[in-house]
Amino acid sequence: MNPEQWLAQYDETLKKAAASAQKADQALREVGGTATSSDGEITVHVSAGGATTGLVLRPGVRDIEPEQLARMILEVARQAQRAAGAQVVAAMAEFVGDGPALEVVKSHLPEGFDGDGKDEPLNLELNRDTRPDEEYFENPPEVVN
Repeated sequence: MNPEQWLAQYDETLKKAAASAQKADQALREVGGTATSSDGEITVHVSAGGATTGLVLRPGVRDIEPEQLARMILEVARQAQRAAGAQVVAAMAEFVGDGPALEVVKSHLPEGFDGDGKDEPLNLELNRDTRPDEEYFENPPEVVN
């Protein structure tokens, strides 16, 4: 093969890679996740990176204790992040195929992704504060994640 042919093939390979990268970039820009609590009172929207971009609290949340509400919001956010993660995996699978590069992408999704075998919701009652009201209000819990 002469140098001109090699250069032409190399140029074509670069153009295909650039087009593929642009397609993947566009697909990732459209990724986002949304989840709603089982009672329909809380909805969370997240970006591809898992950042919260929207939070909807319906009137029924007024009847939920603040500690429980905070746990519910965090769980719904986690579910939305997993939904976004599934979209990231699907978009990247088209770009890099199923292999080591996709495994790296999967490993960097902090909450994983829908379909990774860890789809059970967190047990929100596991760490529920069961102290009497007097003790609770004297020393309220910090809601930090």
